[in-house]
Amino acid sequence: MIERYTRPEMDSIWTLENKYRKWLDVELAVCEVLFERGEIPPEDFKAIREKAGFNVDKIEQIERETQHDVIAFLTNVAEFVGPSSRFIHQGLTSSDVLDTSFGLLLTEASNLLIDDIDKLLAVLKKRAFEFKDTVQIGRSHNIHAEPITFGLKLAVWYSEMERNRERLLLARESIRVGKISGAVGTFANTAPEIEEAVCARLGLKPAPVSTQIVQRDRHAQFFSTLAIAGCSIEKIATQIRLLQHTEIREVEEYFAPSQKGSSAMPHKRNPISSENLSGLARVLRGNALAAMENVALWHERDISHSSVERVIGPDSTILLDYMLVRITRVVEGLTVSADRMKRNMSVSGNLFFSQQVLLSLIHKGITREEAYRIVQQNAMEVWGKGGDLKDQLKGDDRVSERLTEKEIDSIFDLNYHLKNVDVIFDRVFGAK
Repeated sequence: MIERYTRPEMDSIWTLENKYRKWLDVELAVCEVLFERGEIPPEDFKAIREKAGFNVDKIEQIERETQHDVIAFLTNVAEFVGPSSRFIHQGLTSSDVLDTSFGLLLTEASNLLIDDIDKLLAVLKKRAFEFKDTVQIGRSHNIHAEPITFGLKLAVWYSEMERNRERLLLARESIRVGKISGAVGTFANTAPEIEEAVCARLGLKPAPVSTQIVQRDRHAQFFSTLAIAGCSIEKIATQIRLLQHTEIREVEEYFAPSQKGSSAMPHKRNPISSENLSGLARVLRGNALAAMENVALWHERDISHSSVERVIGPDSTILLDYMLVRITRVVEGLTVSADRMKRNMSVSGNLFFSQQVLLSLIHKGITREEAYRIVQQNAMEVWGKGGDLKDQLKGDDRVSERLTEKEIDSIFDLNYHLKNVDVIFDRVFGAK
């Protein structure tokens, strides 16, 4: 059985049943406010409240004739309510319902995504402390740089995911709005107080000003935020893919006993989840661009954004939910080889201590340019011919006349690079 990553709760948000339910919630909230203002007679409001309903199949059937989804919906609701349905959608335009309900749907989806991020953060934190002191070579430009720990790498991912959580909270607020302001946003057939009361009932904020629609810069921010979170997932996935190279093999995705890596080569253990996630991040970025294209609409509104949002709304939220759940399981199941990390550090012949040698020579009074030249010349000998930087330096008179053998030995101390790991962890996770 293929493992499921998308949560059923996220899928259910984007069903037709739930979409029409949200439309009805908006319409009923307006009716309730109008009733309280004395604009709907009690007997009619009672009929609306008790009878209002819909049938998804019937709405689809009506829409095939009307070519208008909201009219099809209202026609079907009227069949349930009867004559009192004349008070439903009073003074509203379709976008009052569509945009307000879209705010509800995106808010629901955001809540699930924030929960997903919280679960990922918990796993990242757990594994960061597990490998806090597991020494690993740091790499820049894919070349050995200076030592880090694998825990620090995980701490970087954790901190970035915290920022994604903060961004998503802000994005949720940006789209947690509604509008009941009519055909061009002027409240010609409603009143601002109605909008305020309806939004309050629905847990939304009224848009301070709108045209026929809620302005799409809000949605561009939201979908861009999802794309950035996807970029962070891709960053983690890319790191895992790099560290799983056969020549490196410091980290591997969990490989089940019954799992197969290749139809042709039985030895293969491929980082398929990470590759999958790297690819899916591209979809989120594409959808974010589509949301940005929706910002500039014609005058008070055209319909070009609507078709886009019918795709990117469910697609991006369901996709990010899938990605967050999957990367959480990948990180949780990572196989980490401290031995491989140690072995890979040794292949560079201690070249990663070059900066300490440079600084030590400078402290002995040599100019930076001369010190750099000395260290680089010795480092390139080791790079090209093998050996060990410490032994190479001890054979260089320019070094030995300024640094004693004991001083040279003291430079090559791994703890020098790790002395602030606890400080960094306190910054990221808080002092214990």
